[in-house]
Amino acid sequence: MNGALKAAWVLTAFVVVAGVVGWAVTGRPVFAVFVVLGLLTAVGAVMTGRQPKAPGGPGAPKENNPS
Repeated sequence: MNGALKAAWVLTAFVVVAGVVGWAVTGRPVFAVFVVLGLLTAVGAVMTGRQPKAPGGPGAPKENNPS
């Protein structure tokens, strides 16, 4: 896991916790936006952290003009 991915997870946790705490303390549902944005950040972190496909594996581009 690289530094950018770790930072994304820290940001995710912070935003979700801030949203939950803000919503619980004030009772205003506008803090649900924080929770949603945190979850979207988590989805982005998961998508970014996926391993690339192996060369020659399924879904790999085929060479059109072999030498």
